[in-house]
Amino acid sequence: MDSIRDKVAIVGMGCTRFGERWEMGVGDLLIEAAHEAFEDAAIHPADIQAAWLGTVFSGVTALTLSPLGLQYIPMTRVENMCATGSEALRGAVYAVAAGACDIALAIGVEKLKDSGRTGVSGPAIVGDNPDGSSGIGSGFSAPASFAYLGTRYFHHYGLTREHGKRLLAQIAVKNHHNGSLSPKAHFHNELTVDQVVNAPMVAWPLGLYDCCGVSDGAAAAIVVRADMASHFRSDPVYIKGLSICVGARQGVMRQDYDYVHVEENVRAAQMAYQQAGIQDPRRDISCAEVHDCFTTHELILYEDLGFSPRGKAGEDIEAGTFSLNGSLPVNTDGGLKCFGHPLGASGLRMMYEIYKQLQGKAGPRQIKNPRIGLAHNLGGNAGMGIASCVVLGNEK
Repeated sequence: MDSIRDKVAIVGMGCTRFGERWEMGVGDLLIEAAHEAFEDAAIHPADIQAAWLGTVFSGVTALTLSPLGLQYIPMTRVENMCATGSEALRGAVYAVAAGACDIALAIGVEKLKDSGRTGVSGPAIVGDNPDGSSGIGSGFSAPASFAYLGTRYFHHYGLTREHGKRLLAQIAVKNHHNGSLSPKAHFHNELTVDQVVNAPMVAWPLGLYDCCGVSDGAAAAIVVRADMASHFRSDPVYIKGLSICVGARQGVMRQDYDYVHVEENVRAAQMAYQQAGIQDPRRDISCAEVHDCFTTHELILYEDLGFSPRGKAGEDIEAGTFSLNGSLPVNTDGGLKCFGHPLGASGLRMMYEIYKQLQGKAGPRQIKNPRIGLAHNLGGNAGMGIASCVVLGNEK
């Protein structure tokens, strides 16, 4: 199978401020993100030849893009749970690589705050079960599902409750520090380890500050053929690898699932690394945006993505490996923890941060001399997920 590496480049990106955007409708968010991307790429909406919209709750067809004024071009609405923004990018990238178009738009949006609910409800995955049910019912919640990862990880690797809880707290503290440097983040407050450890409990070991928030937002990318990229800008960012991996619910169907890894994460990373030619992700990757819906998931992602050996992520957390000044900074903008998680937008928001880092334009959170970045999403839950990995680079 041929690799996607260096066939497609991102030449423009846009991202709204994430948060409680009561003053904005879905169309307003789309316009804010898309027009920043158009300006960044120095193009007009009329230059777009095809578009992919990613949203879960905020539109059922591509007509949702009508506020952008795109003129009679192919447009497609896609949805793949929390990996929806990444799915929109995949559609645009594959179309450009296949020669179906030369300039494409990928955009993701979600308006969650107007729903009146505090979390993501069952209709996000209605019909995903073979019997047509949603799989979300009484006694189930996303925090409860991801809490399993923490309790089992502590047991499996012999961590005390106190030690494990403080490791998770250090992840939240790191991300809130980075978020305090990100003007577009929902939350800008710094935290201490003691504040996280002593916060009200949601689903042990997950307290209030271990869980990402609910927010509104949109993000967009303009992708073109790699051989055209220099016509748009001097610092394009190239797609090195792109994967989406969906399992068959093996984790929830088999009694031997260990709850200390997510197989879809592992396989998506392996596919993207193979395309990108990455042999040692800890050495080769300069920075990463990962799906920290809960601190327990970021903990196991360090190992699922090959950043830490199995059972050793805690040592890297305590050594500051993933901090802004560490050897492999993770969630340099604050991640889902500080941006919240408008499902259709999150994947493209992550790529926006990697794009800015690779261009050296991330402001006070800029890392030194980045070459390769990774953006990761997971939709679903432990044992039944949809994982996406996108590897990006600033050299062809």
